[in-house]
Amino acid sequence: MSMKLWGGRFSKEMSGDTLAFTRSLDFDRRLWPYDLAVTRVHASALHRCGVLSDEELRAVQEALEGIERELEDGTFPFQPSDEDIHTALERVLVERVGEAGARLRTARSRNDQVAADMRLYVKRESSAVARLMLGLCEAVLGQAEGNLGAIMPGFTHLQPAQPLLLSHHLLAYLEMFRRDLDRLRAAGRRADVCPLGSGALAGVTFPLDRRLMAEELGFSSISSNSVDAVSDRDFLADFLYALCMAAVHMSRLCEELVLWSSPQFGLAELDDAYATGSSLMPQKKNPDIAELMRGRAARAMGTLQQLMALLKGLPLAYNRDLQEDKEATFALVDGMKLGIRALAGMVGTLTFNITRMREMASRGHLNATDLADYLVRKGVPFLKAHEVAGQAVRLGAGRGVELADLTLEELVSLDPRIEGDVYEHIRPETAVEMRDLPGGTATRRVREALREAREWLEGEMEDWRE
Repeated sequence: MSMKLWGGRFSKEMSGDTLAFTRSLDFDRRLWPYDLAVTRVHASALHRCGVLSDEELRAVQEALEGIERELEDGTFPFQPSDEDIHTALERVLVERVGEAGARLRTARSRNDQVAADMRLYVKRESSAVARLMLGLCEAVLGQAEGNLGAIMPGFTHLQPAQPLLLSHHLLAYLEMFRRDLDRLRAAGRRADVCPLGSGALAGVTFPLDRRLMAEELGFSSISSNSVDAVSDRDFLADFLYALCMAAVHMSRLCEELVLWSSPQFGLAELDDAYATGSSLMPQKKNPDIAELMRGRAARAMGTLQQLMALLKGLPLAYNRDLQEDKEATFALVDGMKLGIRALAGMVGTLTFNITRMREMASRGHLNATDLADYLVRKGVPFLKAHEVAGQAVRLGAGRGVELADLTLEELVSLDPRIEGDVYEHIRPETAVEMRDLPGGTATRRVREALREAREWLEGEMEDWRE
């Protein structure tokens, strides 16, 4: 009896080079929990079909329990000839229970088996990543709640733009992460389809109860087309896209943390536990976590692109190219999970330099728009008000002072409708509080946003609870 999943048609053994090139056990062995679960359910389905007797089913299930223990404690007897995790598990099962183990090939193919394994993997890992991201959301939200009232310079084009609350700025990242969680949830739903019963591509001839098999594995539905079921990796592309967008958002946050923690900005101080030093320069305190997360974003983009390029030219149904969907995916998921945990710790322990932020928000003429708005309220058309405010900026820049340092006489010379109350209107605090529409940076709006975000986060933590 062949110990491979195939072989009767061949008169020669597989060459060493062929085995080495096609072997995937080194990376797909991590799928063993899913492969065992699929095999258990398939055995029960074959028993219901009359392919396995009561005694054979008991022998198979007992053998699978022993195999699971060995896989958990690292004593499972893998062999160099094992092509993949499916081959390895079947080999040992057949060695231990004989024909009962060999009967498990009935009504299934490695094609629908690996599709089921990968769907279970994506379901589990999308939830695992989401739970880690909730920890990052908690860190961001905690900083936003704890620093309410702190005014910072907002930027466009990396140039000082307008004053805003630090909390408002941080909540922008929370909005990104909320969308990421939605994408992870959607990816999990896309994976929640059971392909078992599809066989190699055309379905199988035995009356498997596909809906019961799906229920036993925790799938909510079954695939409706066997050809698509074994060749579909859209669910994996959706998962990788969700990871890619999350990585991009985290990379944007990390870029700001790198800048903010530099002496040139001086807006944030990294906790020693989440920074590194230099082997040569004793003064260095490096934001390596943030830098590596930027690198993870590059890896995420590459992994998504790799899968898309892999899929674009494949004819139906299954092709061995699809084996290449796993190794980069596993590496990316592992790296992302470690990175999210580290980034959450880094963000949660940041110390913000509130005084420095307020000083920077008062420099660089960030209140120029507020001067223009002040003039609009005095009846000046905005185009004219914008011109006057620009002239005021030029005047201040020429003297090396801020708008608030210009004398009233100088401001009145630019437009006679300017009065002494202008100085109150161009204070950073006033600039913040005047932006009082929903979604704006005014304190009461940010308080509302913080309350809503806290309620949302608590709900998400409950929804994603294991």
